[in-house]
Amino acid sequence: MTKLTELYQNCGQSPWLDNIKRAWLNDGTLKKLHDQGVRGVTSNPTIFAKAIESSSDYDEQFLNLIRQDKTIEQAYWIMVKDDISLALDLFENLYLESNKTDGFVSIEVSPEFAHDQAQTLAQAKTLWDDISRPNLLVKIPATQQGLGAIMEMITDGRNVNVTLIFSLERYKEVIDAYISGLEARAQLGVADLSDVFSVASFFVSRIDTEADKRLEAIGTPEALELRGKLAVAQAKVAYQIYLEEFSSERFKIVESLGARPQKLLWASTSTKNPNYPDLLYVDNLIGPNTINTMPDSTLEAFLDHGKLERTLDQDVEESKTLLDKAKEIGLDMKEITDLLETQGVISFKQSYEEVLGVLNNKAGVLKGV
Repeated sequence: MTKLTELYQNCGQSPWLDNIKRAWLNDGTLKKLHDQGVRGVTSNPTIFAKAIESSSDYDEQFLNLIRQDKTIEQAYWIMVKDDISLALDLFENLYLESNKTDGFVSIEVSPEFAHDQAQTLAQAKTLWDDISRPNLLVKIPATQQGLGAIMEMITDGRNVNVTLIFSLERYKEVIDAYISGLEARAQLGVADLSDVFSVASFFVSRIDTEADKRLEAIGTPEALELRGKLAVAQAKVAYQIYLEEFSSERFKIVESLGARPQKLLWASTSTKNPNYPDLLYVDNLIGPNTINTMPDSTLEAFLDHGKLERTLDQDVEESKTLLDKAKEIGLDMKEITDLLETQGVISFKQSYEEVLGVLNNKAGVLKGV
């Protein structure tokens, strides 16, 4: 039994992998991680950009697609969907064994549509229909425009991974969109709501990265004392929101029809500041009915020296106090989280545009071979 298995069996938290690449699907690396206790996979435009740009693993398929007169963008999505489908195959048994609560693989809609509800919804439905697998999660950014698309997807019975959640306020809106979708689905006459699943991906480390810069600019002892503490504090408060909202009378109504709570998933859990513990955003956020999606380097660190202790609901009042202190010294968390949402969308869009550019150049080279 590995620590990843113990994390799930003893602490109730599902470790997922935040990475995917064709080589891992072909050489058995992903299967090895699955066998070690990884219970799901997440991806995003940056992950696929790195996978495609850094290897020749996709070249043969890409050249064949170009020769079939596929556009660069069409070829990109075909290759991405093929990787996702292979991963879905690998995790299908776990999906069934876990009563459809694990074994999911996520694919993200184009970041170009992050602020366009209609386009986001249209592509999300297309990805769901094209891949057509029950353990698929379609990732939709938690922008204001994304909330409506999320609700519509849930109403239609399509699984959603809500991504780029940075603030407690937006997290509450995400929960509302999820439950509203379930309510609308019930009103359509669907008697069993257990056929739809969703996770809310709450981003962690980037909070400290941005907050620390501002705390250092303030420069007082009180401000400097808060460095490296606010991301975990906010996540712990988010978990309390999760517990409250999914034990509410409102949710109990749809729960009686089989609806499942929208699982809280910790994202961006690799430590960005080398002065902080490498498992700062793993060891301190362990709790039942949650997910931590980790890049492979963080997974390896956890296997080596991770702690197996329920920590997520410890020191909750202290976490609230830390957030209050941040407000008292003039730190604007809303400004920080709004900025991070904007930056997150821009970053994914840049990765998407970059990989299309690389593929465009590669098409010219491969055609000449």
